[in-house]
Amino acid sequence: MPLGFRGEGITYTARFCGVETPFYFNIKETIKTYIVHGDFDFVVSPLMFSGHSPSKDRDPEVHNLDRRLYPYAETDINVAWAQWAKAGIVVAKICPWLDLDSEDENVRTDSEAILKQQIEWASYLSLKACLLPTPKGNSCANYARCVNQILKGPKNNMQLLLRIPIGMSDNDYSPRSNASVDSWQTWNSFRVLCDHHNLLTIALDIKRVLPPENSLKRWYGEPVDAAILDTDIFLTKARGNTTYLPKRHQKLIADLLDHNKPPFRNFSSALSYEGQATDSLKYTEYERAICKALLDRVPNEKASFIVTVLVVVGAGRGSLVFASLKAAEITGRKLKVYAVEKNPQTVIALDEVIKANNWVDIVFIVTSDVRYWNAPERADILVSDLLGSFGDNELSPESLDGAQRFLEKDGISIPSSYTSFLQPLTASKSYQIAKARKYILHSESACVVKLYNVARLAPSQQVFTFTHPKWFDKESNERYKKLQFEIPKDTGSAMVHGFAGYFNMTLYKDVCLATEPSTKKPDLFSWFPMFFPLRMPIRVDRGSILEVHFWRCVDSRKVGFLFLFLHFMLLIWIALCNLKQVWYEWCVTSPSSSPIHNCNGRSCWMDL
Repeated sequence: MPLGFRGEGITYTARFCGVETPFYFNIKETIKTYIVHGDFDFVVSPLMFSGHSPSKDRDPEVHNLDRRLYPYAETDINVAWAQWAKAGIVVAKICPWLDLDSEDENVRTDSEAILKQQIEWASYLSLKACLLPTPKGNSCANYARCVNQILKGPKNNMQLLLRIPIGMSDNDYSPRSNASVDSWQTWNSFRVLCDHHNLLTIALDIKRVLPPENSLKRWYGEPVDAAILDTDIFLTKARGNTTYLPKRHQKLIADLLDHNKPPFRNFSSALSYEGQATDSLKYTEYERAICKALLDRVPNEKASFIVTVLVVVGAGRGSLVFASLKAAEITGRKLKVYAVEKNPQTVIALDEVIKANNWVDIVFIVTSDVRYWNAPERADILVSDLLGSFGDNELSPESLDGAQRFLEKDGISIPSSYTSFLQPLTASKSYQIAKARKYILHSESACVVKLYNVARLAPSQQVFTFTHPKWFDKESNERYKKLQFEIPKDTGSAMVHGFAGYFNMTLYKDVCLATEPSTKKPDLFSWFPMFFPLRMPIRVDRGSILEVHFWRCVDSRKVGFLFLFLHFMLLIWIALCNLKQVWYEWCVTSPSSSPIHNCNGRSCWMDL
């Protein structure tokens, strides 16, 4: 019974429903019972009889000479390889009684041997995943060491799901019960010992009594690949004898399914243009802002003869041009538009749009960087769409500062201001992706992502604000901000993998657009958040203060170019030129310190 359909071309994990079974020697009959006739998608089944003990095999007094083989489920002779591996319908359940950190040496060595035997057997059968038992006691160092050896083995490509309980059952709902221990602490200790390996994920064993909501949200940013629900959790309706999950459990499962997707990175400029052009909310708000500006600029009695000069900075394929002309039509104002666009490929499409709509007499295309364009006349209104996912990360301040030289003294800039925001995140999968690439370039490069598998640990806070027009030429676009995020006391401990970046923008007067979660409108999709990673995660405890420092740096540099020509002789030419660049740097100073990330823009920067 699939919980979600995975269409063609979709690579993230689909949602399926399986069943946990006891040990059966006849695994083929198990598959037939639960999958063929039971309509489940997979079974989680032990591959070895749980009563087996290697130490008993070594004892000559109890060793059974007629039973030299280990008590495994039937071999692949009777079960097709496709059923074991390709279809992925069997997940191996490792013996739950294993205690690899026991003080009893026999228990510990037996547990190590059985874990290794069962993993080797599952690997031989080419299984895709194994379910590991929950760590026992307060220490899991030896258990994690053994699992880490398996994960980093030369031939391992099998996913290992660590069973982690969340909440308490009716039997252990006691302040002194081990179940009252924060299970996130157990998971975090285990995954840190295993060096955040990407094949180590979580199977959340969800109990009847759930912890507070903020505590549950931590798991949205962790690599949860399975949820285990005991049948005792389900309730029965008085009428109809139908079963259902309690509401909090329903919400938890729905949220886990919604968050369990990989980060999406948007790097395609062509797709970006196409996507933004269909964002009706965005351009409706721009149209409203331009209407208000035109009405303020030109009174009704002069509307028939005053022509407003409007410059679109970054015209793209013409969406802002269209919004400007629509606003002029609605307000009954006359308009002359300069569409400035430096991308020569985009200008071709823009020219086609203008000709197709018969705008050639009122819209004039300028193929230039607006900072270096010599405008033939001064503008009454500047309209731009230069904001990136973090507001100023696509050089909007520098571009609009350069454009305002041809803006009238009482001219209007749309947008008139914008503010960036930061929010601490648990984003385990994003961290694993960056870590797998091993280079510092990937571990401290800000990127545009669609946030799914994340936990937001505290409300976002303002970082930098820019206002336009800016009439003080000496005001720098460099910025510095210190932020202090308080982790809610009912959240529990958590791991910070980085920060989400958003923005709020005032177009004109009361017309605004925002990506910051508390003010974002759901129909706005032109911008995905930024993600600023940490090279090493920072652990925070409940009620603690996370202190973050963030810089926006602007500098001119000497950049050298080396050209080599080899034709009967070697000619070396070194050219030095000045390039102005903008970049961000960030670090954490509490509760522990991190390195300053992206120092001197070594990993990511923007050229002016």
